[in-house]
Amino acid sequence: MSGSRVHNLICGLDIGTTKVAFAIANATSKGLEILGLGQVAHQGSRHGVIVNIESAADAIRKAREEAELMSGLQAESVWVSVGGTHIQSFDSQGMVAVRGREVSADDITRVIDAAKAVAIPSDRQVLHVLPKDFKLDGQEGIADPTGMSGVRLESAVHIITGNQAIIQNVVKCVEKAGLRVSGLVLAQLASGLAVLSNDEKNLGVTVVDIGGGTCDMVTFIRNHVTHTACIPVGGQNFTHDIALGLRTTQVNAEEIKKKHGYALANMVTGEESIEVETVGGRPPRSVERSNLGRILEARADETLKLLQKELADKGLNTKLGSGVVLTGGTAELQGFVELGDFIFDMPVRKGVPHRMGGLTDVVSTSGFATVVGLLQHGFETKRETIIEKERDPGLKIRLEDWGRKLKEFIAKSV
Repeated sequence: MSGSRVHNLICGLDIGTTKVAFAIANATSKGLEILGLGQVAHQGSRHGVIVNIESAADAIRKAREEAELMSGLQAESVWVSVGGTHIQSFDSQGMVAVRGREVSADDITRVIDAAKAVAIPSDRQVLHVLPKDFKLDGQEGIADPTGMSGVRLESAVHIITGNQAIIQNVVKCVEKAGLRVSGLVLAQLASGLAVLSNDEKNLGVTVVDIGGGTCDMVTFIRNHVTHTACIPVGGQNFTHDIALGLRTTQVNAEEIKKKHGYALANMVTGEESIEVETVGGRPPRSVERSNLGRILEARADETLKLLQKELADKGLNTKLGSGVVLTGGTAELQGFVELGDFIFDMPVRKGVPHRMGGLTDVVSTSGFATVVGLLQHGFETKRETIIEKERDPGLKIRLEDWGRKLKEFIAKSV
Protein backbone atom coordinates (compact mmCIF):
# COMPACT_ATOMS: atom_id res chain seq x y z
CA MET A 1 0.00 0.00 0.00
CA SER A 2 1.37 3.40 -0.89
CA GLY A 3 2.10 5.85 1.88
CA SER A 4 -0.37 8.37 0.45
CA ARG A 5 -3.27 6.01 1.21
CA VAL A 6 -2.29 5.44 4.83
CA HIS A 7 -4.22 7.81 7.05
CA ASN A 8 -3.49 6.52 10.55
CA LEU A 9 -1.01 3.81 11.39
CA ILE A 10 -1.85 1.73 14.47
CA CYS A 11 0.54 -0.95 15.73
CA GLY A 12 0.06 -3.69 18.33
CA LEU A 13 2.65 -5.72 20.23
CA ASP A 14 1.76 -8.86 22.17
CA ILE A 15 4.66 -10.09 24.33
CA GLY A 16 3.61 -13.59 25.31
CA THR A 17 5.41 -16.33 27.20
CA THR A 18 6.53 -18.24 24.12
CA LYS A 19 6.14 -15.77 21.24
CA VAL A 20 6.09 -12.10 20.31
CA ALA A 21 3.48 -10.92 17.79
CA PHE A 22 3.63 -7.53 16.07
CA ALA A 23 0.86 -6.15 13.83
CA ILE A 24 0.58 -3.00 11.71
CA ALA A 25 -2.81 -1.67 10.56
CA ASN A 26 -4.25 1.32 8.77
CA ALA A 27 -7.26 2.90 10.45
CA THR A 28 -10.06 4.81 8.75
CA SER A 29 -13.55 5.73 9.87
CA LYS A 30 -14.71 2.46 8.29
CA GLY A 31 -12.46 0.32 10.47
CA LEU A 32 -9.09 -1.44 10.54
CA GLU A 33 -7.11 -2.87 7.64
CA ILE A 34 -4.26 -5.10 8.80
CA LEU A 35 -1.24 -4.59 6.56
CA GLY A 36 1.63 -6.42 8.25
CA LEU A 37 2.20 -9.17 10.80
CA GLY A 38 5.33 -10.53 12.43
CA GLN A 39 5.70 -13.45 14.83
CA VAL A 40 8.88 -14.63 16.57
CA ALA A 41 9.37 -17.37 19.18
CA HIS A 42 11.27 -16.28 22.27
CA GLN A 43 12.30 -17.45 25.73
CA GLY A 44 12.55 -14.09 27.46
CA SER A 45 9.33 -14.49 29.49
CA ARG A 46 8.04 -16.86 32.13
CA HIS A 47 4.33 -17.03 33.02
CA GLY A 48 3.76 -13.83 31.07
CA VAL A 49 6.49 -11.88 32.91
CA ILE A 50 9.73 -10.76 31.22
CA VAL A 51 12.80 -12.42 32.76
CA ASN A 52 15.38 -11.57 30.07
CA ILE A 53 15.20 -8.03 28.71
CA GLU A 54 17.78 -8.49 25.95
CA SER A 55 16.13 -11.65 24.63
CA ALA A 56 12.67 -10.07 24.68
CA ALA A 57 13.88 -6.84 23.03
CA ASP A 58 15.61 -8.83 20.29
CA ALA A 59 12.40 -10.80 19.62
CA ILE A 60 10.42 -7.54 19.44
CA ARG A 61 12.89 -6.13 16.89
CA LYS A 62 12.63 -9.23 14.71
CA ALA A 63 8.82 -9.33 14.85
CA ARG A 64 8.70 -5.62 14.02
CA GLU A 65 11.00 -6.11 11.03
CA GLU A 66 8.78 -8.93 9.71
CA ALA A 67 5.65 -6.78 10.01
CA GLU A 68 7.36 -3.77 8.40
CA LEU A 69 8.67 -5.90 5.54
CA MET A 70 5.19 -7.30 4.90
CA SER A 71 3.47 -3.90 5.04
CA GLY A 72 6.18 -1.76 3.45
CA LEU A 73 5.66 0.74 6.29
CA GLN A 74 7.65 1.81 9.32
CA ALA A 75 6.33 1.44 12.88
CA GLU A 76 7.24 4.10 15.43
CA SER A 77 4.82 3.69 18.33
CA VAL A 78 2.90 0.68 19.53
CA TRP A 79 0.12 -0.47 21.86
CA VAL A 80 1.55 -3.12 24.18
CA SER A 81 -0.12 -5.97 26.06
CA VAL A 82 0.52 -6.58 29.76
CA GLY A 83 -0.49 -9.77 31.56
CA GLY A 84 0.61 -12.35 34.09
CA THR A 85 0.00 -13.34 37.68
CA HIS A 86 0.96 -9.88 38.99
CA ILE A 87 -2.28 -8.36 37.66
CA GLN A 88 -4.86 -7.50 40.35
CA SER A 89 -8.25 -5.82 40.06
CA PHE A 90 -10.92 -4.48 42.42
CA ASP A 91 -14.10 -2.40 42.48
CA SER A 92 -14.39 1.13 43.82
CA GLN A 93 -17.13 3.75 44.12
CA GLY A 94 -17.31 7.53 44.05
CA MET A 95 -19.92 10.25 44.53
CA VAL A 96 -20.15 13.94 43.57
CA ALA A 97 -22.78 16.66 43.59
CA VAL A 98 -24.19 17.67 40.20
CA ARG A 99 -23.44 21.37 39.83
CA GLY A 100 -25.89 22.42 37.13
CA ARG A 101 -28.62 19.92 38.12
CA GLU A 102 -28.05 18.37 34.68
CA VAL A 103 -25.24 15.84 34.32
CA SER A 104 -22.43 17.02 32.03
CA ALA A 105 -19.29 15.33 30.71
CA ASP A 106 -17.36 17.23 33.39
CA ASP A 107 -19.54 15.70 36.12
CA ILE A 108 -18.85 12.21 34.76
CA THR A 109 -15.12 12.91 34.76
CA ARG A 110 -15.30 14.15 38.37
CA VAL A 111 -17.23 11.15 39.67
CA ILE A 112 -14.84 8.70 37.98
CA ASP A 113 -11.90 10.62 39.47
CA ALA A 114 -13.57 10.34 42.87
CA ALA A 115 -14.06 6.59 42.41
CA LYS A 116 -10.45 5.98 41.51
CA ALA A 117 -9.10 8.15 44.37
CA VAL A 118 -8.24 5.12 46.51
CA ALA A 119 -5.03 4.18 48.25
CA ILE A 120 -2.88 2.00 46.00
CA PRO A 121 0.44 0.50 47.19
CA SER A 122 3.51 2.30 45.86
CA ASP A 123 4.67 -0.80 44.00
CA ARG A 124 1.43 -0.99 41.97
CA GLN A 125 0.59 0.85 38.74
CA VAL A 126 -2.95 1.48 37.48
CA LEU A 127 -3.52 0.07 33.99
CA HIS A 128 -7.24 0.68 33.53
CA VAL A 129 -10.10 2.43 35.32
CA LEU A 130 -13.24 0.95 33.73
CA PRO A 131 -16.63 2.52 34.58
CA LYS A 132 -19.28 -0.12 35.37
CA ASP A 133 -22.46 1.87 35.85
CA PHE A 134 -23.83 5.07 37.33
CA LYS A 135 -26.44 5.95 39.93
CA LEU A 136 -28.31 9.26 39.94
CA ASP A 137 -30.21 10.22 43.10
CA GLY A 138 -30.49 6.54 44.00
CA GLN A 139 -31.63 5.39 40.56
CA GLU A 140 -29.40 2.44 39.62
CA GLY A 141 -28.30 0.83 36.37
CA ILE A 142 -27.67 4.00 34.34
CA ALA A 143 -25.19 3.39 31.51
CA ASP A 144 -24.73 7.04 30.49
CA PRO A 145 -26.23 9.80 32.69
CA THR A 146 -25.25 12.67 30.36
CA GLY A 147 -28.08 15.21 30.13
CA MET A 148 -30.12 13.64 32.92
CA SER A 149 -31.31 15.84 35.80
CA GLY A 150 -30.31 15.12 39.37
CA VAL A 151 -28.40 16.24 42.44
CA ARG A 152 -26.17 13.33 43.49
CA LEU A 153 -24.18 11.30 40.95
CA GLU A 154 -22.49 8.03 41.94
CA SER A 155 -20.25 5.74 39.92
CA ALA A 156 -18.84 2.23 40.29
CA VAL A 157 -15.55 1.48 38.54
CA HIS A 158 -13.34 -1.56 38.11
CA ILE A 159 -9.66 -0.74 38.64
CA ILE A 160 -6.96 -2.98 37.16
CA THR A 161 -3.40 -2.69 38.47
CA GLY A 162 -0.06 -4.39 37.84
CA ASN A 163 3.33 -4.63 39.48
CA GLN A 164 5.16 -1.39 38.68
CA ALA A 165 8.61 -2.97 38.25
CA ILE A 166 7.29 -5.66 35.89
CA ILE A 167 5.45 -3.07 33.79
CA GLN A 168 8.57 -0.87 33.65
CA ASN A 169 10.54 -3.83 32.31
CA VAL A 170 7.97 -4.26 29.53
CA VAL A 171 8.31 -0.58 28.59
CA LYS A 172 12.11 -0.87 28.72
CA CYS A 173 12.06 -3.80 26.30
CA VAL A 174 9.87 -1.90 23.84
CA GLU A 175 12.08 1.19 23.99
CA LYS A 176 15.21 -0.95 23.55
CA ALA A 177 13.66 -2.19 20.32
CA GLY A 178 13.43 1.43 19.10
CA LEU A 179 9.70 1.96 19.64
CA ARG A 180 7.53 4.34 21.65
CA VAL A 181 4.73 3.01 23.83
CA SER A 182 1.36 4.43 22.78
CA GLY A 183 -0.30 2.75 25.74
CA LEU A 184 -0.50 -0.39 27.86
CA VAL A 185 -3.49 -2.72 27.65
CA LEU A 186 -4.39 -5.74 29.77
CA ALA A 187 -3.79 -8.77 27.53
CA GLN A 188 -7.08 -10.57 28.18
CA LEU A 189 -9.01 -7.31 27.83
CA ALA A 190 -7.49 -6.90 24.36
CA SER A 191 -8.41 -10.50 23.51
CA GLY A 192 -12.00 -9.79 24.55
CA LEU A 193 -12.15 -6.79 22.22
CA ALA A 194 -11.06 -8.99 19.32
CA VAL A 195 -13.32 -12.02 19.80
CA LEU A 196 -16.51 -10.91 21.59
CA SER A 197 -19.75 -9.36 20.39
CA ASN A 198 -21.64 -6.71 22.34
CA ASP A 199 -24.50 -9.16 22.90
CA GLU A 200 -22.15 -11.64 24.58
CA LYS A 201 -20.68 -8.97 26.85
CA ASN A 202 -24.15 -7.76 27.79
CA LEU A 203 -25.49 -11.23 28.58
CA GLY A 204 -22.41 -12.27 30.56
CA VAL A 205 -19.28 -14.00 29.27
CA THR A 206 -15.80 -15.01 30.37
CA VAL A 207 -12.88 -14.90 27.94
CA VAL A 208 -9.96 -17.21 28.72
CA ASP A 209 -6.77 -16.47 26.78
CA ILE A 210 -4.75 -19.68 27.06
CA GLY A 211 -1.20 -18.71 26.19
CA GLY A 212 2.11 -20.48 26.54
CA GLY A 213 2.51 -19.95 30.29
CA THR A 214 -0.78 -18.62 31.67
CA CYS A 215 -4.55 -18.68 31.34
CA ASP A 216 -5.64 -15.03 31.52
CA MET A 217 -9.34 -14.53 32.31
CA VAL A 218 -11.69 -11.55 32.06
CA THR A 219 -15.43 -11.57 32.76
CA PHE A 220 -17.97 -9.17 31.26
CA ILE A 221 -21.49 -8.73 32.67
CA ARG A 222 -23.87 -6.09 31.27
CA ASN A 223 -21.05 -4.84 29.02
CA HIS A 224 -18.74 -4.13 31.97
CA VAL A 225 -15.62 -5.87 33.26
CA THR A 226 -16.39 -7.43 36.64
CA HIS A 227 -13.49 -9.84 37.22
CA THR A 228 -9.97 -10.65 36.04
CA ALA A 229 -7.71 -13.54 37.00
CA CYS A 230 -4.62 -15.41 35.89
CA ILE A 231 -3.96 -19.15 36.29
CA PRO A 232 -0.23 -20.00 35.90
CA VAL A 233 -0.84 -22.94 33.54
CA GLY A 234 -0.60 -22.85 29.74
CA GLY A 235 0.50 -24.50 26.54
CA GLN A 236 4.02 -25.14 27.83
CA ASN A 237 2.58 -27.54 30.41
CA PHE A 238 0.90 -29.54 27.63
CA THR A 239 4.19 -29.68 25.72
CA HIS A 240 6.14 -30.72 28.80
CA ASP A 241 3.69 -33.54 29.53
CA ILE A 242 4.12 -34.86 25.97
CA ALA A 243 7.91 -34.69 26.25
CA LEU A 244 7.84 -36.72 29.48
CA GLY A 245 5.07 -39.12 28.48
CA LEU A 246 6.49 -39.95 25.04
CA ARG A 247 10.15 -39.51 26.04
CA THR A 248 10.95 -36.99 23.33
CA THR A 249 12.44 -33.51 23.04
CA GLN A 250 10.53 -30.31 23.87
CA VAL A 251 10.81 -29.17 20.24
CA ASN A 252 9.36 -32.40 18.88
CA ALA A 253 6.71 -32.45 21.62
CA GLU A 254 5.52 -29.01 20.51
CA GLU A 255 5.33 -30.15 16.88
CA ILE A 256 3.43 -33.30 17.83
CA LYS A 257 0.97 -31.29 19.94
CA LYS A 258 0.14 -28.93 17.07
CA LYS A 259 0.03 -31.56 14.34
CA HIS A 260 -1.49 -34.61 16.04
CA GLY A 261 -2.88 -33.41 19.37
CA TYR A 262 -6.41 -34.01 20.67
CA ALA A 263 -7.75 -32.87 24.04
CA LEU A 264 -10.20 -35.80 23.96
CA ALA A 265 -8.66 -39.24 23.59
CA ASN A 266 -11.88 -40.80 22.23
CA MET A 267 -11.71 -38.47 19.20
CA VAL A 268 -8.81 -40.57 17.89
CA THR A 269 -10.16 -43.22 15.53
CA GLY A 270 -8.82 -46.69 14.87
CA GLU A 271 -5.24 -47.76 15.51
CA GLU A 272 -3.57 -44.55 14.34
CA SER A 273 0.10 -44.14 15.15
CA ILE A 274 2.62 -41.31 15.00
CA GLU A 275 6.39 -41.22 14.68
CA VAL A 276 8.20 -39.79 17.69
CA GLU A 277 11.80 -38.63 17.80
CA THR A 278 13.77 -39.97 20.74
CA VAL A 279 16.57 -38.44 22.80
CA GLY A 280 20.19 -39.57 22.96
CA GLY A 281 20.55 -40.31 19.25
CA ARG A 282 18.24 -43.34 19.30
CA PRO A 283 16.13 -44.04 16.18
CA PRO A 284 12.54 -42.68 16.01
CA ARG A 285 9.78 -44.98 17.23
CA SER A 286 6.08 -45.41 16.52
CA VAL A 287 3.54 -44.55 19.23
CA GLU A 288 -0.24 -45.00 19.22
CA ARG A 289 -1.94 -41.65 18.78
CA SER A 290 -4.42 -42.57 21.53
CA ASN A 291 -1.53 -42.43 24.03
CA LEU A 292 -0.94 -38.82 23.01
CA GLY A 293 -4.66 -38.12 23.41
CA ARG A 294 -4.70 -39.51 26.97
CA ILE A 295 -1.72 -37.34 27.95
CA LEU A 296 -3.32 -34.18 26.56
CA GLU A 297 -6.77 -34.98 27.91
CA ALA A 298 -5.42 -35.28 31.47
CA ARG A 299 -3.74 -31.86 31.26
CA ALA A 300 -6.70 -30.22 29.50
CA ASP A 301 -9.11 -31.63 32.09
CA GLU A 302 -6.99 -30.26 34.95
CA THR A 303 -6.62 -26.85 33.30
CA LEU A 304 -10.32 -26.44 32.58
CA LYS A 305 -11.25 -27.53 36.11
CA LEU A 306 -8.92 -24.86 37.54
CA LEU A 307 -10.71 -22.26 35.40
CA GLN A 308 -14.12 -23.60 36.39
CA LYS A 309 -13.15 -23.43 40.08
CA GLU A 310 -12.06 -19.80 39.71
CA LEU A 311 -15.48 -18.90 38.26
CA ALA A 312 -17.33 -20.89 40.93
CA ASP A 313 -15.30 -19.33 43.78
CA LYS A 314 -16.25 -15.85 42.52
CA GLY A 315 -19.91 -16.84 42.07
CA LEU A 316 -19.79 -16.14 38.34
CA ASN A 317 -20.69 -19.51 36.83
CA THR A 318 -24.43 -18.81 37.19
CA LYS A 319 -24.19 -15.31 35.65
CA LEU A 320 -22.64 -16.16 32.29
CA GLY A 321 -25.54 -16.28 29.86
CA SER A 322 -23.12 -16.44 26.91
CA GLY A 323 -20.84 -18.96 28.61
CA VAL A 324 -17.08 -19.12 28.07
CA VAL A 325 -14.96 -18.16 25.06
CA LEU A 326 -11.57 -19.87 24.78
CA THR A 327 -8.85 -18.14 22.81
CA GLY A 328 -5.06 -18.08 22.64
CA GLY A 329 -2.80 -20.57 20.89
CA THR A 330 -3.76 -23.56 23.05
CA ALA A 331 -7.45 -23.07 22.23
CA GLU A 332 -6.60 -24.35 18.73
CA LEU A 333 -6.05 -27.83 20.19
CA GLN A 334 -8.70 -30.13 18.71
CA GLY A 335 -11.31 -31.30 21.20
CA PHE A 336 -10.51 -28.54 23.70
CA VAL A 337 -13.83 -26.72 23.22
CA GLU A 338 -15.80 -29.98 23.38
CA LEU A 339 -14.13 -30.87 26.69
CA GLY A 340 -14.84 -27.36 27.92
CA ASP A 341 -18.56 -27.84 27.23
CA PHE A 342 -18.53 -30.83 29.58
CA ILE A 343 -16.39 -29.25 32.34
CA PHE A 344 -18.09 -25.83 32.49
CA ASP A 345 -21.61 -27.17 31.84
CA MET A 346 -22.39 -24.03 29.83
CA PRO A 347 -21.89 -22.85 26.23
CA VAL A 348 -18.22 -22.83 25.19
CA ARG A 349 -16.78 -21.68 21.87
CA LYS A 350 -13.40 -20.89 20.36
CA GLY A 351 -12.78 -17.18 19.89
CA VAL A 352 -11.07 -15.84 16.78
CA PRO A 353 -10.53 -12.17 15.82
CA HIS A 354 -13.18 -10.46 13.69
CA ARG A 355 -14.27 -6.97 12.61
CA MET A 356 -11.13 -6.15 10.58
CA GLY A 357 -9.97 -6.13 6.97
CA GLY A 358 -6.68 -6.70 5.23
CA LEU A 359 -4.80 -9.86 6.20
CA THR A 360 -7.87 -11.52 7.70
CA ASP A 361 -6.88 -15.01 6.54
CA VAL A 362 -3.56 -14.70 8.39
CA VAL A 363 -4.79 -13.34 11.73
CA SER A 364 -8.09 -15.26 11.98
CA THR A 365 -6.73 -17.72 14.53
CA SER A 366 -7.00 -17.73 18.31
CA GLY A 367 -3.27 -17.16 18.71
CA PHE A 368 -3.54 -13.63 17.31
CA ALA A 369 -6.55 -12.52 19.37
CA THR A 370 -4.51 -10.31 21.72
CA VAL A 371 -2.51 -8.45 19.06
CA VAL A 372 -5.66 -7.79 16.99
CA GLY A 373 -7.41 -6.59 20.14
CA LEU A 374 -4.57 -4.13 20.74
CA LEU A 375 -5.14 -2.69 17.27
CA GLN A 376 -8.85 -2.36 17.99
CA HIS A 377 -8.17 -0.65 21.33
CA GLY A 378 -5.90 1.84 19.58
CA PHE A 379 -8.56 2.37 16.93
CA GLU A 380 -11.29 3.07 19.50
CA THR A 381 -8.99 5.50 21.31
CA LYS A 382 -8.26 7.46 18.12
CA ARG A 383 -11.66 7.09 16.44
CA GLU A 384 -12.77 10.73 16.87
CA THR A 385 -9.44 12.07 15.59
CA ILE A 386 -9.58 9.74 12.59
CA ILE A 387 -13.09 10.89 11.68
CA GLU A 388 -12.09 14.53 12.07
CA LYS A 389 -9.06 14.10 9.80
CA GLU A 390 -11.22 12.56 7.08
CA ARG A 391 -13.64 15.47 7.32
CA ASP A 392 -10.77 17.97 7.16
CA PRO A 393 -7.82 16.52 5.17
CA GLY A 394 -5.74 19.59 5.93
CA LEU A 395 -5.93 18.84 9.66
CA LYS A 396 -3.37 16.04 9.35
CA ILE A 397 -0.89 18.38 7.69
CA ARG A 398 -1.46 21.05 10.35
CA LEU A 399 -1.04 18.51 13.15
CA GLU A 400 2.17 17.16 11.63
CA ASP A 401 3.48 20.71 11.20
CA TRP A 402 2.61 21.51 14.82
CA GLY A 403 4.36 18.32 15.99
CA ARG A 404 7.47 19.19 13.96
CA LYS A 405 7.61 22.70 15.43
CA LEU A 406 7.16 21.31 18.96
CA LYS A 407 10.08 18.89 18.46
CA GLU A 408 12.26 21.74 17.17
CA PHE A 409 11.33 23.88 20.18
CA ILE A 410 12.16 21.08 22.63
CA ALA A 411 15.46 20.40 20.85
CA LYS A 412 16.45 24.08 21.14
CA SER A 413 15.45 24.19 24.81
CA VAL A 414 17.65 21.24 25.81
